[in-house]
Amino acid sequence: MFLFQLPEDVLFHVFSYLDPRSLCRLSQACKRSYMFISRDAVWRKIAKDIINTGMTRQGIDLCNLRKGPEDNKLEKCPSIPLKDRVRVSHNWIHGVCRKEVLLKWKINLLPWIQLDCDVLYLSQAANISAYHLRAEGGKLQNNRVALFSGHQEDVCRFTLTDTHLISAGGDGKIIVHDRESDYSVEYYGHNQEVNCIDCKGGVIVSGSRDKTAKIWALAPDRFGQCLHTIPTYDRVWSVAISPSLCNFVTGTACCENFAPLRIWDTERCHLVSCLGTEFRHGAGVLDIAYESPFQLLTCGYDTFIRYWDLRVCSRRCVMEWEEPHDSALYCIKTDKNHMIASGSSYYGVVRLWDKRQTRCLQMFQLAPTTSSPVYSLCFNTTHLYAALASVLYSLDFRTAASQSWK
Repeated sequence: MFLFQLPEDVLFHVFSYLDPRSLCRLSQACKRSYMFISRDAVWRKIAKDIINTGMTRQGIDLCNLRKGPEDNKLEKCPSIPLKDRVRVSHNWIHGVCRKEVLLKWKINLLPWIQLDCDVLYLSQAANISAYHLRAEGGKLQNNRVALFSGHQEDVCRFTLTDTHLISAGGDGKIIVHDRESDYSVEYYGHNQEVNCIDCKGGVIVSGSRDKTAKIWALAPDRFGQCLHTIPTYDRVWSVAISPSLCNFVTGTACCENFAPLRIWDTERCHLVSCLGTEFRHGAGVLDIAYESPFQLLTCGYDTFIRYWDLRVCSRRCVMEWEEPHDSALYCIKTDKNHMIASGSSYYGVVRLWDKRQTRCLQMFQLAPTTSSPVYSLCFNTTHLYAALASVLYSLDFRTAASQSWK
């Protein structure tokens, strides 16, 4: 084709005006067009403008981020071409997926899950199990690859770093597990259950039912040392450390005369600001997700997802979305671009939201016959995983192309 005698930068500019369907049809013209249009650079603009392709608003491809020379995760997580991620994104938009049950257990629990590349971590009662995901279908391999234990009561939350798994339990303990060995260190510091935990940049922040938040050091020479104790005067349900590491947010039960969302300085531990002014009594904040040092999402008992931009105003959120069935929202995750996934308190309802729209994009009722909350969820570009009281579900979006591609 004479078209491909043009310089590459001109071709990229020309193709940037085509939609996915037109690009796919053009790629069928000849082998050369197929090879050129299959390149990630052709799809970058399209991928940035649709949901859950791994592209951020700044154009950073999260699927290809390198964490350092010692990190071998790239070998375990081969990158999916952007063209395929755009195709799968249309399945997310149109709700085209296959639901599967990955695990079941006999008693009702409050499970928490985290996804790290091709390993899924799941808390069940006092233990946390790690399972490899099968490359061909996103299912769990039969045998778990690791077991982390040590709590006397149920694990409430846990978080992952490159080298550690840090768990918070109903026994008031925080346990730092080495992910590559059996070594672990226990932190004692809360009088009641530790409801939430986060760790970034060598700092751990925990929140407890005992109405305090604590800052701990994650360093070999300071293991178990509590750096600061912050009285919150209300039960702490959620915490999140800013990507800048300068501050962190606590979400409390909103049962006292204090704002349920407060930002604290990490080093000096003084109150920086309060988010929002009109939370009704009992509107506790159950989950917090930072997207940038200035932008974060929150959800909880008052049925709203709220989007805060600290550069604009801390007294009022810039956007909010209400759960249509007036259900509490237990958990949220974001693709750091346009999509939010939320887990509701009844019938295993998972909702997908596009931040550019006011209404819910898609709804999946995972457990129509049992009134179980979605206690935790996580996703990558091809699968969404949701943990209910007695079952772990998977939604596989790698199905045949949706109608918009045909």
